[in-house]
Amino acid sequence: MAGAEKLAQCPSTPSKPPVSNALPDVSLPCLGAGPDIRLADLRGPLVVNVWAQWCGPCRDEAPYLAELQKRAGGKVKLLGIDYADPRPELAVRFAIEQKWDYPHLVDPDKLTQQPLRIGGPPLTAFVDEDGKVVHVHRGVLTSQQQLDQLVRDKLGVTW
Repeated sequence: MAGAEKLAQCPSTPSKPPVSNALPDVSLPCLGAGPDIRLADLRGPLVVNVWAQWCGPCRDEAPYLAELQKRAGGKVKLLGIDYADPRPELAVRFAIEQKWDYPHLVDPDKLTQQPLRIGGPPLTAFVDEDGKVVHVHRGVLTSQQQLDQLVRDKLGVTW
């Protein structure tokens, strides 16, 4: 896909035993380069943002995610999931335009819909170091301050 090489590569993640209240046990392909990632293997502190390039509110909150990566990237990981997107090539362009410097997965078949109870994007999940989803924010993030506060309150990460 054109431009996909400009996206952050998806890391290979070691297999981990399942934990309760974790991300769903599904594997999703990388939007850029890199291996498929099994969500249940991920540990935090991690912010998972479910988005789509056709989603207006996702565009509104995109700068806050890029800024969080820039400021707290050493202490908290970010992962994007391009959700139910019929135009992955536009998703690649959107992620590059937003300067999202973290890996993104693709969920064209809505495998995460039921386990995360996704009504539609955007949705932001906060995952602690044990792999538990400690908070799910449904809907648009309205400010940098709100996102930073959620990271501090839900994940205990300060910078």
